Amino acid sequence: MEIDTLFYFNQVVLLSILFSIYYVSGQLVRRKGIKVNYTRKINHFAIFFLPIILALLVVYDQSPVTRALGLVIAICVLFIFIQPIRERSEIIRIMFLSFDRPEDRPHTLRWLITQYLAAAIVIILLFIYFTSVNLGALVLIPLLINGLGDGLAEPVGVRFGRIKYHARALFSDKIYQRSIEGSLCVFVAGILSIIALGYEFTPPQFIAALVTIPLATTLAEAFSPHTWDSPFIFGVAGVLLIGIVNLV
Repeated sequence: MEIDTLFYFNQVVLLSILFSIYYVSGQLVRRKGIKVNYTRKINHFAIFFLPIILALLVVYDQSPVTRALGLVIAICVLFIFIQPIRERSEIIRIMFLSFDRPEDRPHTLRWLITQYLAAAIVIILLFIYFTSVNLGALVLIPLLINGLGDGLAEPVGVRFGRIKYHARALFSDKIYQRSIEGSLCVFVAGILSIIALGYEFTPPQFIAALVTIPLATTLAEAFSPHTWDSPFIFGVAGVLLIGIVNLV
């Protein structure tokens, strides 16, 4: 399948803007002492919203191939942050500061890459399925829950979190803290995303989605390994959506 050349232009522009944001965020950590918990979420929202905005400005022929290739490029780009490369580049080292929470070391990059890879696999499978049944818009629900809910969960938890609970991480025995206040962001995002995509459901399906998905994705975020929220949110929301559209 031939890929629209505008797709490549879109990706170059996207990566240029993202790298600029990472660099500025890294300087905020380095020079202003801003917590990485906040700069990571600046990056998170940029990663989520910029592709949507650029797809409207630089219009190309979107297909399952371009969507999958875009995700592959996003994951491969993370490899520029591996230690042998970033040690040789001051710019890349500053960019990495915007992701590198002290409490995540030495697993920061390993967790980022494995989470992005797992999330990409899940969302591609969901996109293929929902597109095949002419319900492609439903993929936006797990994307919105993760993009908005999980994106706000950490900064809200850091700033306002009072009721704490514990979470474990992959490849580590260290215990991390999350907060009920932060997790509630996922719940609210679940409700809002289902309301926004309500036109895709029948009335019984809409009620079933509203009753199950916000709570289930909140629990998925709460019990997922540290930094591995996205694939769990995608998977739980996707499985429930598949069940709802087929059984309700």
